Amino acid sequence: MDRTGAVLGVRGGQVAPPVDLDRLPAYVPAAFVAIEDRRFYDHPGFDAIGIARALMADAAHGRAAQGASTITQQLARNLFLSSDQTLERKAQELVYAVQLERTFSKRQILSLYLSRVYFGSGAYGIEAASRRFFGVPASRLTLHQAATLAGILKSPSGYSPVDQPERSAERTRLVLDAMAETGAITAAQRAAALASPLHLRTVDPMLPAQYFVDWVDQQRRRLVAQPQEDLVVETTLDLPTEEAAEKATRSVLAKAQARGVQQAALVSVDGGGGVRAMIGGADYRASQFNRATQALRQAGSSWKPFVYLTALEAGRTPDTLAVDEPTTIGGWSPKDDEDTYLGQITLQTALAKSINTVAAKLADEVGRPTVARTAQRLGIVTPINTDPAMALGTSAVTPIEMAGAYDSFANGGRFAAPYGLESIRTTAGKIVWRRPINPPTQVIQNPPLQELDQMLRAVIAQGTGVHATIPGRDLAGKTGTTSDSKDAWFCGFTGDLTTVVWVGRDDARPMQGVMGGGPPTALWRAFMVSALLRTPATPIPAGPAPAIPALAAPTDPVTTLLQPSPTAPSVSTPQH
Repeated sequence: MDRTGAVLGVRGGQVAPPVDLDRLPAYVPAAFVAIEDRRFYDHPGFDAIGIARALMADAAHGRAAQGASTITQQLARNLFLSSDQTLERKAQELVYAVQLERTFSKRQILSLYLSRVYFGSGAYGIEAASRRFFGVPASRLTLHQAATLAGILKSPSGYSPVDQPERSAERTRLVLDAMAETGAITAAQRAAALASPLHLRTVDPMLPAQYFVDWVDQQRRRLVAQPQEDLVVETTLDLPTEEAAEKATRSVLAKAQARGVQQAALVSVDGGGGVRAMIGGADYRASQFNRATQALRQAGSSWKPFVYLTALEAGRTPDTLAVDEPTTIGGWSPKDDEDTYLGQITLQTALAKSINTVAAKLADEVGRPTVARTAQRLGIVTPINTDPAMALGTSAVTPIEMAGAYDSFANGGRFAAPYGLESIRTTAGKIVWRRPINPPTQVIQNPPLQELDQMLRAVIAQGTGVHATIPGRDLAGKTGTTSDSKDAWFCGFTGDLTTVVWVGRDDARPMQGVMGGGPPTALWRAFMVSALLRTPATPIPAGPAPAIPALAAPTDPVTTLLQPSPTAPSVSTPQH
């Protein structure tokens, strides 16, 4: 579930409470009975007539009976058995079905069945299916929509109204015919249903969230490896914010496709590291590889804030002067996109304009191993190289690592490891695991924190990230581009929200002139404009007050002269 209780996805068992049939239009359960088991209200759990008919048909085709399962048998299989087509399993299914009929009423069986049956596209139960395919609760389904859902069950992939619209329409017509034959609806109602619009929801709003669901489910498995009952996993994700991320990603990728951009990743975290949105790729259905958490890509110039923070902590200031000039370090010569050099500039200007020569010399001066330790202190866990080019982001990182590190710039200098799990409980409400609340660790002090944030604001105000500007918001960030344009980044933040964007290709081929200030910044801004509508305008926090050195107490010079020196050697009395 997301942070508000909205369902994000289901893994493992089919979790849903029994459907309240009284809240559904009468034609909704009637559609399923008509097409799946029209003698449902008459048989004791199995349909002898249907089984006999199936046996005769299958004998003619020379194979074992596989059809004629009643709704009760299907429920027994969903609750207790596998889907293996064996005689032993079919026999168990009959036994369980009879026992279910003896224990529960027909209405109870039907309500439990409708809550557990699988409709495809990750939707278990009619409530989830109704929202997935039509964007409405099951209580508001039209007759046409109800018949469409009932038609899916024979083959969720083969009769999906999204992926197989023609086959779904034929199956829907068959359901409506069956409903008319059984008297559930009139011929006029059938005709009206077929003439009515379907209003199909072709895009699954939860689909991009499946990257996040996979990520947190892996963590859940480590925490609760063998659950004995169904679990509810409460997470940090905000579904409307996730939808905004998916929409922005789809739009920007469509525009940048001609320049060779094929993939994107986005991670957005709050000030404490809670993941609010995660996009792991262009299309989850096409690839479940999560580029937000698994793809190691060179950081490019988005790495430079670690260099500058290290320099600020060593005593430099944003106004410290540096020289942009031809430079060689250990036989390597950093270059910028243009062959011109700016000469003497401040460190703030050098970061805003992403000057490579200054960053390389700065890292060499403060020590590249020291820069690596700074990045690790902020949460970078992948290996960091310390060759001269490391200042320009030659180390490979994941977007989620960068989001955590930049979050320390955005939250007042506190360590913020990204996380997605809040709690795990049983469906009965028993807490199995809850995220421990630990006191925040201060990893950046002042004045370096305030100075770095000032410099990163300048990146957006007058530097390479100028296209990220959002009026009325306190923003800071850094672009990043690798030298061969294989990776492009924008990492930015405001108060209580940090978002990192990467674009590139899975085959690591160069894009066509794509830089961090282009598609990544456009995607970052498009997402943040929507996401920030859900949050107040929070300024970037200043962080802790700078430490004030202790001052020595004033002394009286006369008293000092009269006191013996504490370092004077002691004089021993000679012994005679």
